[in-house]
Amino acid sequence: MADAAAARFRPCIDLRGGRVVQIVGGSLADGVEPTTNFTTDANAAEFAARYRADDLPGGHVIALGPGNEAAARQALQAYPGGMQMGGGITPETARGYLDAGASHVIVTSYVFVDGALDEQRLAALVRSVGRERLVLDLSCRRRGGDYWVVCDRWQRYTTLQVTDSTLRRLADACAEFLVHGVDVEGLRAGFETPLVALLGEHSPLPVTYAGGLRSLTDLDEVERLGGGRVDASIGSALDLFGGGLSYAAVCAWHRSRHPATAGTRSDASWKI
Repeated sequence: MADAAAARFRPCIDLRGGRVVQIVGGSLADGVEPTTNFTTDANAAEFAARYRADDLPGGHVIALGPGNEAAARQALQAYPGGMQMGGGITPETARGYLDAGASHVIVTSYVFVDGALDEQRLAALVRSVGRERLVLDLSCRRRGGDYWVVCDRWQRYTTLQVTDSTLRRLADACAEFLVHGVDVEGLRAGFETPLVALLGEHSPLPVTYAGGLRSLTDLDEVERLGGGRVDASIGSALDLFGGGLSYAAVCAWHRSRHPATAGTRSDASWKI
């Protein structure tokens, strides 16, 4: 298991059509407009620059479909080495994003073929970028009381269940895990408590959970259930993205746990 003493806040930038957005994750589907909580014309680099100023490393830029490469590269260049890049990553595209400033690349759908984990594809990614710069996205949905990884815009269930044995096996192929609770992603109605507890107990690697967090109390609960070993990402609930949770307060929560590394430049008046 990871040995972090306290959870961290990991920021995010979601991109759709080159614009920064926040959507309801479970509404993504081919040919259908997703339910959107927030959209702005502000440049993605402005968000990344804010995260850099507040010394919040380890967040992620996610490209939701095509038309996002320029915006993603601008964000990565605004915070070199500070953000991970996901969305459509393959061995052919991964190196370009790393060269543009990504600390890691995040991979989901590429390593699944017909719903099953393809070990050869996973090995190709490891050869391409190195295990130490690869994050596996195990975003999942609940079915029959268990959590199953989903791919293809989170609409297709795979045959891979999120369990202790899965986490241990895949730990040899990556540096971290990213796990969205897809059924609650973007709903701002609470997070997947059993999933966070499972990750906290069994993940041998750093892991970031995203989905449904809406308050500082939720952050405290993620830290408690995860034993301080599960970091948290918040999107739609933040006031940066039109929600009611203060980004400045979240930064203060993070600083209270990591005073030696967290910045102090956020203020409640800053908005995009």
